[in-house]
Amino acid sequence: MTPSAATYAIDIAGLHRELPLFEVAPGTRIAVLNVLGDTELVEVAGPALGAQLETVDYSVLVTAEAKSIPLIHALSVATGKPYVVLRKNYKPYMGDALRAETLSITTGKPQTLYLDAKDRDLVTDSRIVLVDDVISSGSTLQAMRTIMDLAGATVAAEAAILTEGERENWHDIFSLGHLPVFTDAE
Repeated sequence: MTPSAATYAIDIAGLHRELPLFEVAPGTRIAVLNVLGDTELVEVAGPALGAQLETVDYSVLVTAEAKSIPLIHALSVATGKPYVVLRKNYKPYMGDALRAETLSITTGKPQTLYLDAKDRDLVTDSRIVLVDDVISSGSTLQAMRTIMDLAGATVAAEAAILTEGERENWHDIFSLGHLPVFTDAE
């Protein structure tokens, strides 16, 4: 990704942020939200998403490593629901882990997500909410859905701080805002 000096202004749960624009393909830029280290944003986004999810029947929150970890922690504190993090690297202590592949727009290369065997019992036969910081292409969500299906979980809802791209693709997502994708044609 190539950074530019340009930014995109957005208000999220009452906080103003200037998101840097990065070129992800020739002539295509995205606004990048990085919640790592942005305690103020995480602390307001967790309860705000939690409030949106009040009508959803679920028992566990699930996210993919790594940028969404502070968000899911804040959401867990706000809702009192436990959370599971799908890891990007397999470790021997993870036992008989379930896995699925994804291709994130921000990494640009295939990645594998793993559900630790110890977390399987928590999600099996449970209604879960998938959580991400920004949903762009939906590839990470699809990998999370695949793992939850393999684990016997039911996806009750999907949530993110922001969605990105074609808004109509994300009408079922609980979110605090939406980002456009910027092209040179605009």
